[in-house]
Amino acid sequence: MNRVFHPLEPIVFEDSETLILGSFPSLKSFEERSYYAHPKNQFWKILSEIYNAPHGANSERILLLQKAKIALWDVIASCERTNSADSNLKKVQPNDIETLIKSHPNIKRILFTGRTAQTLYQKYFTHI
Repeated sequence: MNRVFHPLEPIVFEDSETLILGSFPSLKSFEERSYYAHPKNQFWKILSEIYNAPHGANSERILLLQKAKIALWDVIASCERTNSADSNLKKVQPNDIETLIKSHPNIKRILFTGRTAQTLYQKYFTHI
């Protein structure tokens, strides 16, 4: 297994109040250079329904996050893996989430896209 590094910067705004954390981008997200790029992933569809906003193009997705005051990132900075399954993530190194939160003091809550993201966050960032 080869070590792979997170290909995307966090999407965060000065007034972001909520940070949504995933685990690590899928192979499709690597290919598209975009968060939650797999066509079967429901992330953008759900957010667009909640906030009544379009979500097709990447620019629309970023505007949706900005309108909703949502920051988006992943817990993992690098890992070893052979496919997109969270169960396949090995030798995990976390992102510097603590610095992101400290530099964006309006963030009041952290949500997770799944159990793996939550478990890893709790493992590495119990002191935040």
